[in-house]
Amino acid sequence: MTSSEPSKSIGSQFEAWGNSSFAPTGLATLITALHFRPLQIKPMLFVPILLFSSYANLQGFKIDSAGITAASSGTYALLALRRRPNTFRSRFSIRGIVRGGAIGIGLMNVIAAGWVYAKGDRNKEKENRRNNPRWVE
Repeated sequence: MTSSEPSKSIGSQFEAWGNSSFAPTGLATLITALHFRPLQIKPMLFVPILLFSSYANLQGFKIDSAGITAASSGTYALLALRRRPNTFRSRFSIRGIVRGGAIGIGLMNVIAAGWVYAKGDRNKEKENRRNNPRWVE
């Protein structure tokens, strides 16, 4: 089976992931699932930061949102990697799989959002916000 669409370059895939508002929201959802019950305050502090990043992205501040996403996702992934499961079997439980997914998404967010932040053009972004207002009177 062949596809009629040309394959995307790795840079364009990173840019699409880094510009997405779904990436920080998905990580915030997994963090909540892992740390809400029993409540762990420190990991839960990342949730509002990631949700704000998603909101800023939807408002047109994609470069700044990418910077916030990269910083908070990377910090969460580093802190989550420091903690080791007690037994080998607990790594492959449902909680271990969700934890691995959260760390994986966090690392992917660091790479993709860091790419968008580094390659972003603030003048072009400002023009896009000016030409596409979110709130019409």
